[in-house]
Amino acid sequence: MRSATITRTLLLGLQASLSTQLYIPSSTDPNATTYPTRTIGGVTVIDTKLVREAEAFARSHSSDFVWNHVVRGWLYGALIISHNETLRATVDIEAHAVAAILHDLGWDQTPNSTTVSSYRRFEVDGAIAARDFIRSHNHDQKTWDSHRLQLVWDSIALHTQPLIYPYKEDNVAVTGAGILMDFYGPSAGVTQQEYDTVLAAYPKIEFAEGINQTFVWLCETKPNTTYDTFMQPWGDNYVANYTSKGNRVFDTILTNSE
Repeated sequence: MRSATITRTLLLGLQASLSTQLYIPSSTDPNATTYPTRTIGGVTVIDTKLVREAEAFARSHSSDFVWNHVVRGWLYGALIISHNETLRATVDIEAHAVAAILHDLGWDQTPNSTTVSSYRRFEVDGAIAARDFIRSHNHDQKTWDSHRLQLVWDSIALHTQPLIYPYKEDNVAVTGAGILMDFYGPSAGVTQQEYDTVLAAYPKIEFAEGINQTFVWLCETKPNTTYDTFMQPWGDNYVANYTSKGNRVFDTILTNSE
C-alpha cells in the first residue's frame, strides 16, 4: 500500500510540476543541441565528457553495491524521460545524468573521504560534492550556469524526499523517481522488461546487506543527521547507545511548549 501511494504521488508530481529548467530542444528543432549517446543496460544515455568524468569520480568513491545502485537509478530515470514526451522536451539530460551518477557520494566510507562531512546529512554531502565536482571539471563554464548547478544540487539533496521532489522542477522529480524505482520496481511507463534488462546489466550485489550497513554506519558516525529521518529505525534497532528520544522535533516542541 505504501509503495502504491508513493508511486501515485510521484506520477502526480511529475504531471503537475512546472518546468523552469534549461530547455533541451527536440531533434526536429533547427537550433537543437545534439549530444553524443551510448547504450548501457539497454538504455540510450547521454555521453559527454563531463558525464564520463562524473562516472569515473563516482566509481572511485563507491563500493560495488553502491555503484550498481547509482547506475540503475540513472538508467531508470532515463527510461522515465524516454517514455514521456513532455519530459523529453523539458529535462536537461546532462544535468540529470550528472545528478543521478553523483547522488550517493555521501555514502563513501573511505576514511577521511573528501565527499563526506562529520555533521551534514549524506544527501547534502553528496549535493555539495557534486557541485564542487562540476565546477572543477566543467570545461566550458558558459554551459553550466547557476541554474543548472542548482538543479543538480536540489536533485541530490532532495532525492530521499518523495513527498517533496515531485513538486520541484522536472529534473529534480525525475532524478528522485528514477532512484526510488530501484527500491519499488517499474512505474511511470517503464516496463518490467526494461527494468529487468537494467537489473541484469547492473545486478543488486549484496544490496540489502549494503544498504543496512550504510545506514547503520551513518547512525553510528553522525547520529544527529539521522534523527527524524527514514534512517532513524536503523539507529534505534542496531546501534548501541543511539537515542532518538529527546533528539526528535517531537521532543523539542513538547519540551519548549510547556
